[in-house]
Amino acid sequence: MNKQDNILIIGAGLCGSLLALRLAQRGYKVELYESRPDLRTTDISAGRSINLALSDRGFKALRLAGVEDKAREICIPMYGRLIHDTKGNTFSSNYSGREGEYINSISRGDLNGILLTEAEKHENVNIHFNKKCKSVDIENTVAHFKCYETKKEFSIDADVIFGTDGAGSALRKSYYLEKKFLFSYSQNYLTHGYKELEIPADKLGKHQISKDHLHIWPRGEYMLIALPNLDGSFTVTLFLSYDEGEYNFNNLISEEKITEFFEKEFPDALALIPSIKDEFFNNPTGALGTVKCSPWHYQNKTLLMGDAAHAIVPFYGQGMNASFEDVTVFDAILDKYEGDWQTVFKAYEKARKQDTDAIADLAIDNYYEMRDHVANPLFKQKRKIEMDLEKTFPAEYFSKYSMVTFNEEIPYAQAMKKGRAQDKALLNLIADDEVSTSLEMTKDELKIILQKVQEETNEILEEDKIAGLK
Repeated sequence: MNKQDNILIIGAGLCGSLLALRLAQRGYKVELYESRPDLRTTDISAGRSINLALSDRGFKALRLAGVEDKAREICIPMYGRLIHDTKGNTFSSNYSGREGEYINSISRGDLNGILLTEAEKHENVNIHFNKKCKSVDIENTVAHFKCYETKKEFSIDADVIFGTDGAGSALRKSYYLEKKFLFSYSQNYLTHGYKELEIPADKLGKHQISKDHLHIWPRGEYMLIALPNLDGSFTVTLFLSYDEGEYNFNNLISEEKITEFFEKEFPDALALIPSIKDEFFNNPTGALGTVKCSPWHYQNKTLLMGDAAHAIVPFYGQGMNASFEDVTVFDAILDKYEGDWQTVFKAYEKARKQDTDAIADLAIDNYYEMRDHVANPLFKQKRKIEMDLEKTFPAEYFSKYSMVTFNEEIPYAQAMKKGRAQDKALLNLIADDEVSTSLEMTKDELKIILQKVQEETNEILEEDKIAGLK
């Protein structure tokens, strides 16, 4: 490994562009190839996750690369969820009981554009658009591309190749097709897909509903969510089964059926979406899948990062943050082992794999929580107690959500393990009537509850350890 190695990064999305920037800052020569046009000059977002939730782990990576302030300029803080029932009633649920903890709605394209622009400022970075990677010769580190503009095919010979080319990664595909080593791979889809719609700004360019929240319309078998944009609009996402239930993507094929569905289930949202028919028919239906694989690297030559290694469903708002954290972890490994790519790659995967598996599982958990549980009285009781504990004992109690979202020093796997035990402990105490949310509690009463939760959490963790559920 040396700074003169020719590094090829396939995929100039969020992870790839941040990785290119950080490697350039460390003095490496980087060639960055992207299949899509330059999103800074072409609108390519229609119907595809145009805004995302940026939180502490993502900011840590952006801070490392010196672009945190630029990202914060295009963020909209969301302090909690605003739940909408079928009658148009709403109630809020904060993300944290502590001051200053919130997630941020941010434009995928705008953030990606910032990273590309910063990377381009370095003479040792070249970015190539409209170049689709078809396959990779992982033994000889040669990547084969097709240029969408000229229609010609060409090859790039590199010393090291990083695959940051998303869930459909060409590098990952080459891992299992070339059969050079034992490669495990799974791709599991939810039975639900998603479609993006829009609540436009009002005539004054203002948001029509609260911009301080992530909005959720939970309906059991399906749900709607909405995140605010800087231009006053909201990106609305419908999560719905492909073919199950009274309403599904396969049978919502007429304007009458679509209108009937929204009038029945999301009447307040429908009133804010003037072009429901056009958007529903014109925007694509996306799949929701989880990718797990190993190993992520081949010898000292290639490495998967971001969604290419560990794509997850979007329900914890951690996909981008996890990919950004990949770069943070990788950078720390480079500090230790720079000079030996193979050692770096092995150490990186060892440090990271357990945590990316954990956030993938947590994202599935949160899918059911958002869809089914947020309006459940027992769940609402649990969240109220958690908020009270965080507010009263900010240094002693962290909910599972807070550990994942606001504590970038706590690994995902540790947050999942402790958070699940803590959730179980709280729900047990509520079910056994040992705690109540009917009255405002004093600090002393909350201290007793905190001690009970901590004791029961530790007992559950010890039982799990004995049972081998580490």
